[in-house]
Amino acid sequence: MHIIRSFFSAFLMYSGIPVPQVDWTEENRRYALCFFPLIGAVIGGALMLWYHLCGVLEIGSGLFSAVAVSLPVLITGGIHLDGFCDVHDAKASMGKREKMLEIMSDPHIGAFAAIHLVLLILIQYGLFLQITDRKTLLICSLGFVQSRAWSGLAAVTFRSAKNKGSLQNFTRPADKNITAAVEIFFLALTCAAMICTDNFTGVCSAAGGAAAFIYYRVFSYKKFGGITGDIAGYFLQLCELAIMMCAVFSERIGEVFL
Repeated sequence: MHIIRSFFSAFLMYSGIPVPQVDWTEENRRYALCFFPLIGAVIGGALMLWYHLCGVLEIGSGLFSAVAVSLPVLITGGIHLDGFCDVHDAKASMGKREKMLEIMSDPHIGAFAAIHLVLLILIQYGLFLQITDRKTLLICSLGFVQSRAWSGLAAVTFRSAKNKGSLQNFTRPADKNITAAVEIFFLALTCAAMICTDNFTGVCSAAGGAAAFIYYRVFSYKKFGGITGDIAGYFLQLCELAIMMCAVFSERIGEVFL
């Protein structure tokens, strides 16, 4: 029963998908991060379904891309975008570590966060416009699972920058060994699926996710002394973007040179 409650806890925290309510206890969150990648699977599945529907109804690439950008936000409730914005506000302050952590706790959005949010959405929209091949879209869809597997692995292996917060609510009671093993399984599974879908594009996309993970480790430790829930959200957006960019550009490179 604790596993089922952990499943519900993960979806209650990291998505807007309606699931049964469970008590907010540490026991019910012990394996919650193990189910985090499944939220990415829901996003990827919704994206593939939307792509198929657009093909059947002959919907243009503009509307496809607009909805494709919106789907992750609608499914997650925008929780990771919130972290993305908070980190950019903190970075723009050029303050000391304690000051930046304080800024990230402020619920208001600043000018620099708004600027980078617009840029992120524009880049995502442009990348979706370039996707014309089902294989490339499938690899991008797998990226939503892989980014959450990387994030879950970091949550139980990286140092925390604070002693309390949303991330600590899940990492403190987590069975770290089991969680790490499950996240590694999801990483291996998505990497294999990407490569089987298209060898060159799959390898490049998986490498993009791994590069984002390495950047996450270096950036978070250097700037903040560890990770927080906001920094985890910032990483998730960058990781998904890196995977998508690698998928789109490697597809074009493959068409031209291979």
